[in-house]
Amino acid sequence: MAANRHGEMGRRTALGLGAGALASGALPRRAGAQGRMAPITIVINQSPWLDSFQRTVQLYERETGAKVDLDVNPFAGSLEKQRNSVRARQGTTDLLIMNSGWFAEMYFGGFVRPITDIDPGFRLEREVYTLGDTIFFDAEKKTMTPQGKLMSIPISPLIPLTYYRGDLYRENGIQGAPRTFAQLESNARKLHRPPRMYGIVQRGARGPHTVAYDFYPYLYGHGGSIFRNQAENDYTVTLNAPEGRTALDYYIRLAKEAGHPRTAALDQAEVIQAIVTGRGAHMITVVAAWSQMDDPQRSAVVDKIEWAPPPSIEGRPTAPGLGHWLAGVSRNVPDDRQRAAAAFLAWFQTPAAQIATAKLGGIPINAAAYRDPIAEERRFRWMKPLAEALPHAVNIYQFPEASEVIAVLELGLNRAIAGEITSVAALNDMSSQIAEIMAKNGYRTGKLEPLR
Repeated sequence: MAANRHGEMGRRTALGLGAGALASGALPRRAGAQGRMAPITIVINQSPWLDSFQRTVQLYERETGAKVDLDVNPFAGSLEKQRNSVRARQGTTDLLIMNSGWFAEMYFGGFVRPITDIDPGFRLEREVYTLGDTIFFDAEKKTMTPQGKLMSIPISPLIPLTYYRGDLYRENGIQGAPRTFAQLESNARKLHRPPRMYGIVQRGARGPHTVAYDFYPYLYGHGGSIFRNQAENDYTVTLNAPEGRTALDYYIRLAKEAGHPRTAALDQAEVIQAIVTGRGAHMITVVAAWSQMDDPQRSAVVDKIEWAPPPSIEGRPTAPGLGHWLAGVSRNVPDDRQRAAAAFLAWFQTPAAQIATAKLGGIPINAAAYRDPIAEERRFRWMKPLAEALPHAVNIYQFPEASEVIAVLELGLNRAIAGEITSVAALNDMSSQIAEIMAKNGYRTGKLEPLR
């Protein structure tokens, strides 16, 4: 696997004290708490995990007496509000909820204040997933590393998982979860009976971070990568290596021969809809959609879906791309609001809060929650596959210009899946454009010889 996956094994690094330690004074008793804790504002996006986060925030307010205001916006609107806030003389957003596609922009821009600078007594819980070490940042070396400062706490550790119809596997004598790409393709073909049933439903539409995100598990699971070694600041573009071609050819072949006839037009909502209406046998989609599967008001496949880590080629580990959300404290808000925001993060990261988050429909960020008895319950059967996959999650981007690269991938992948251009042409063209972007922004870069 390409070396740009620095820290991808998900080290749960402790800063100072071990498990159970909290920020000094971070959890005031309810009596008089509102008088001591400033209210905070969080601008957050509409998402499948929003409802569970709202419920978790309400639990925090009940337990501490603190006040948290959630300003809910669409995905793009959330980013725009945060950008405006951090560049103002005094910010209006205290806690920045940062997506994997833009947290580097906030780190590199100096907009996030290190948590331990706000409260030197803050301690990271021992088993919090560090998610490719993206919660740390070394401002001098411009890298995400535990040797840097603690900049954020995960809010939602989102990665894709394989969703598959366990009932159809049993009916057709298919044994075990699809662990390899060969198994996934074989199983999808066996269950493909269009138009009543599609063997797999994939996302192919162009969007802000749409088809590219769903392609990452295929690319990295085949041993490919976008860059040679981000951890060492080597941004040589490797997308059009043979592994990249194998991955894209596989993605397209699945769509054509065992997938939906309109894959190039499908976005996440359409992919999920095909599964919950019983017309898809597999999808590789973000784990946040789990709660829809067993919701009798929304799903025709209640108790029929099973989960597994995304497949990979034989001999390689699963390699889901991080689509996670991090929470960092804005530098340009008053000190009392910074301290209140850090106090919320201290509470949120604890095992107790994370077990409660799971029960409220969220995705825990603390490994301790995945060992809780709830993980043995049928309704939480996604937890063990997620815990297995999270340590292998790939941090795709470690630089603030990621949106420029994503835009190139979105167009090129969509065109290839739609059949407008070949996979070879798409990969060569995307690689050239990405190399130009990196060179323009001053990174050490280059590109491979074109595929033929």
